Amino acid sequence: MTHAGGTIADERTVSALGEFGLIAELSAWLPLSPRVLVGIGDDAAVLAAPDGRVVASTDFLLEGRHFRRDWSSAQDVGRKAAARSLIDVAAMGAVPTGLLVALAAPGDLPVSWARGLAEGLAAECARAGASVVGGDTSRAGSVLLVTTVLGDLAGRAPVLRSGAAPGDVVAVTGSLGHAAAGLALLSAGVSEGPLVDAQRRPAPPYDAGPEAASLGATAMIDISDGLLADLGHIAAASGVLIDLSSARLTPGDDLLAAALHLDRTDGGSTSRSTDPLAWVLGGGEDHALAATFPPGAALPPRWRLIGEARSGTGVKVDGQPWSGPAGWDHFSAGSRGTTPAPPEGRS
Repeated sequence: MTHAGGTIADERTVSALGEFGLIAELSAWLPLSPRVLVGIGDDAAVLAAPDGRVVASTDFLLEGRHFRRDWSSAQDVGRKAAARSLIDVAAMGAVPTGLLVALAAPGDLPVSWARGLAEGLAAECARAGASVVGGDTSRAGSVLLVTTVLGDLAGRAPVLRSGAAPGDVVAVTGSLGHAAAGLALLSAGVSEGPLVDAQRRPAPPYDAGPEAASLGATAMIDISDGLLADLGHIAAASGVLIDLSSARLTPGDDLLAAALHLDRTDGGSTSRSTDPLAWVLGGGEDHALAATFPPGAALPPRWRLIGEARSGTGVKVDGQPWSGPAGWDHFSAGSRGTTPAPPEGRS
């Protein structure tokens, strides 16, 4: 018997399986790439590092903050957890090679959920050309995933946030605002559709990071907290003003339709109007890539020009400060939440 997602049904819990039994099964569910010389089963993994340098980044996914189990399948959670880390390496111009995953979970977590999680992690790693090479497990009151990704620069210089200069063009690849719109739809009770899928399991353009480095990108970042917030990091690190063109960031029909749906389901209230441009500029969680390039750079079609770097500081839209939220800040009381905590008694 299988679930709809194809995962084999398993009535056991991780507590009944035990820590080492869970690790053994996770190992069997996670294929390794040729770059892995020693995988799961020893005190540490060993990966080939042809470049001689290793790019590393870490992230975590917390149940009730970054995902809800009543909204997302285990596979969705695995893919999202992997994507959040893998794209950070790509944003440096590197190729992701290995992912370390630490899992803390309640003892009554079904083994079938853990298997679905492993399937999601493996599937997203395969998209990036990487594999899960190790990690740790522990018991906790809710699910917590900590991911550490390793990458290889393949002889390229890393693309930092600090290299933009006045005159550079700003370009982006990947979707903008889709995950934020999906979150709004989920909160309104919509459970299906491409935008909802974008929130549950973002699909970053991993290969675009090394591509941008080869094209001469002067600075790069992944859009995790919001386009304005993340470009603000480049502006601050590079000492430039980034001016975006709203005409080049016009929301697509899918975002316009989502905004209209939310306004219509708000009881016909005229006191509230959803602005889809706010999703594009401040939404985050799509994990698109934004980069600056020298003026006149010949960019492939998937890189869309959205603005330019100038002398000054900060980020503006059409030469003016943006009045809405710029993105997510975990410790700012005025910022939006990424995923609302589940109602009491639900998980």
